[in-house]
Amino acid sequence: MRILLLCHSFNSLSQRLHVDLRRAGHVVSVELDIHDDLTREAVALFAPDLILAPFLKRPIPADIWRKTRSLIVHPGIRGDRGPHALDWAILEGESQWGVTLIEAREEMDAGPVWAWREFPMRLARKSSLYRHEVTEAAVACTFEAIERIGSGQGPAMEANWGQGRERRACRRSDRTLDPARQTIAEALHVVHASDGDPGAALVIGGEDYLVFDASEAEGLSGEPGALLARSGGSLAMAFRDGALWIGHLRRPQRSSLKLPAIRLLGAEAKDLPELPGPEPCRYQEVAGVGFLDFRFHNGAMSTADCNALRAAILAARQRPTSVLVLRGDADCWSNGIHLGIIESADSAADESWANINAMNDLVQAIIETDDRLVIAAVTGNAGAGGVFLSLAADEVWMREGVILNPHYKDMGNLYGSEYWTYLLPARIGAERAGIVTQARLPMGIDEAIELGLATRRLPGIIVAADRDLLQAATELAASGEIAERIAAKRARRARDEAEKPLAAYREEELKRMRRNFYGFDPSYHVARYNFIRKTPKSRTPATLALHRAGGDIGMRRTMG
Repeated sequence: MRILLLCHSFNSLSQRLHVDLRRAGHVVSVELDIHDDLTREAVALFAPDLILAPFLKRPIPADIWRKTRSLIVHPGIRGDRGPHALDWAILEGESQWGVTLIEAREEMDAGPVWAWREFPMRLARKSSLYRHEVTEAAVACTFEAIERIGSGQGPAMEANWGQGRERRACRRSDRTLDPARQTIAEALHVVHASDGDPGAALVIGGEDYLVFDASEAEGLSGEPGALLARSGGSLAMAFRDGALWIGHLRRPQRSSLKLPAIRLLGAEAKDLPELPGPEPCRYQEVAGVGFLDFRFHNGAMSTADCNALRAAILAARQRPTSVLVLRGDADCWSNGIHLGIIESADSAADESWANINAMNDLVQAIIETDDRLVIAAVTGNAGAGGVFLSLAADEVWMREGVILNPHYKDMGNLYGSEYWTYLLPARIGAERAGIVTQARLPMGIDEAIELGLATRRLPGIIVAADRDLLQAATELAASGEIAERIAAKRARRARDEAEKPLAAYREEELKRMRRNFYGFDPSYHVARYNFIRKTPKSRTPATLALHRAGGDIGMRRTMG
């Protein structure tokens, strides 16, 4: 089937559908919803059998859906209508929610229903629910609808009705934090529902801010609204019955930057006591295995973050274990350097340089860990330098459903570092390495395993993935061949170093990166500015839009 993905942006759900539909043999093209006339042109060029809208902010023009069946992913239970469906579910404490696949009609969210799925809600950020429960439900609904269409069946329901109801759009008042009135639980619902966009409104020191990335500050309390403590980049604020750690803030002005709270409130926070708070890195040992968990907001790793994880790895190397597992956050493993902090720096070029060098120091620490096996447990999506961070490990164990974007070029033709010119060809060969980095396409676990970017498959459900990870890692540590494998690893690293030192790879990569940061071509700086400030796209990249790339190249990444 020829399927056109029509989306506001090529977000995580759109990428997952792109991967899974192509894997299932469908010819998939993407058109970003920039202008109705461009959408009409895309439909005329591609002649899709089906239009699928995973993420839209505007209705599909009637002249399009009347000619081509158009299905819209609505992140709500049957009968739910209106924008901000998932936001409302979190705000109102729904215990059960779902996804409904609705055919476009004049009345929004009211058309025939082709499939639906429901799931229990959990206390989590909107983006986490979206990346897991909503995404899995949307994929299942999509494939059920395609099967119904292929077999000549009609929709499952002639109209969208059920337990849900029509709701208005969320207003600022629905997303406002009031420390004197709200409990911690109530405040977390507001922050979680506003995660990603647009943020929860809060007044701090008489100034307006938008709050992201909050968690309970256990054991802390004070006058509601007062700042109590600092921990890393987070600040603790008192609420009616306790306190919250606030991880990130943004000014409400258009195009402002989301940054660690301490960076925006430096003056107000400088005299606060430093107390234990959210830990980006946590280490524990189980049956001879060291598990180093790390979480960086949205997978962005600043210079300080890279240094913190490197220090944690060096400390873990002092422990008498034979296996070290690097387990990233289940929402985002890593997306490489922190573009937001770079954008906010006095010199973006200097901060870029410091950040990539800190990332390289981190990767080098993993590569040079030669007295134990290192496992990268990639349970969340990874992009750019984050993918190559995982390849520094001896094995990559990847969760079903994770999406990788192993390329840099969309960030203004950034060359990339993290020793990728050493790590990637060693895994998949020089020819395939070139194709992967040039293709600029997301990939799923099947392709990652076929290529050698991943070595073991973990279940898609997080709890099951963690269970399998624990069992497999402890079995590896207890195996009779572990000492032999470590010795072979040490010998292989010595041979590689003798053939070409790591320092040479780093020097060559950084020579190219220096041109990106300090050279005459401003592409990287322009692309970073537009990405961080979510500047709307003026066109759909030709790597995604088959209909604009010339020719029908449904299988664009051919490994041979």
